[in-house]
Amino acid sequence: MANKLSHKQAMSLMVLATLLWSIAGVVSRQMTQAQGFEVTFWRSLFTVLSLSVLLPVVKGRALWSQLPWRDKTFWLSGLCWATMFTAFMLAMTMTTVANVLITMALGPMFTALMSRFVLHKPLAAHTWLSIAAACMGMAFMFSSQVQMDGGSHLWGMAVALCVPVAGAVQWNVTHHQQSVDTPADFMPAVWVGAVISSLITAPLALPGVASGSDVLWLACLGLFQLAVPCLLAVWAAQVLKSHEVALLALLEVLFGIAWAWWGAGEEPGLNVLVGGGLVLCALAWNESRNRKTQHE
Repeated sequence: MANKLSHKQAMSLMVLATLLWSIAGVVSRQMTQAQGFEVTFWRSLFTVLSLSVLLPVVKGRALWSQLPWRDKTFWLSGLCWATMFTAFMLAMTMTTVANVLITMALGPMFTALMSRFVLHKPLAAHTWLSIAAACMGMAFMFSSQVQMDGGSHLWGMAVALCVPVAGAVQWNVTHHQQSVDTPADFMPAVWVGAVISSLITAPLALPGVASGSDVLWLACLGLFQLAVPCLLAVWAAQVLKSHEVALLALLEVLFGIAWAWWGAGEEPGLNVLVGGGLVLCALAWNESRNRKTQHE
């Protein structure tokens, strides 16, 4: 994965990553006993095991001795992955799925704001409009299901807010690293994040009640829903701008709805279809404007 990608290839890899991320919902329907922090622990643990095999294959056996252990941004990236791996599941135990997804839809906005005001990188007007349209589409998709009756929902949304904030930091740090003279390789930071997430959730996962089949499903999630797509996303983020990554990441929700429709018979309502269409239009328009700008 050391070869330089074209913009089109990076876009394709990011879409593939969101497709793999999106299988979590339909796969979780197959589990019978595992729940809560136990799901997070096993999924993170299997991510660690998967990456312990994949990374040396991709990067070479000397990978572990070459990691930038003293690089603060490397550890920051690892903490961001750990936050995203853990906060999502914790938020799901505290509030509704709709509340979590709407909160996570703020990711592109946070990413753009951080890029503009922290890294001082200008954003085109069409990018701001695309982000606003995508956020409105996500809000419209789940607006009819939002629940705010009780403090637990507010706390749940506060925890869910950690996911888009961590994502904004992650994508900006990854993109910024590509502009320095000797950019660090942040793919191993995904492994660091999974290790931290496993250690944090291990005590909270006890006593374990997962069945043998549950563990097998969670092993599949660790490999195909976290390890592989996170590596692909980091690779793509080395080429794509941070706000492009954040916008494309919204496809995870749309793909997840499609998987649930096809695999679990959960037919989406009209508001979901209209809101999802608005998100797709925003993504397509942003990409078309980017291409036009590049050719001018």
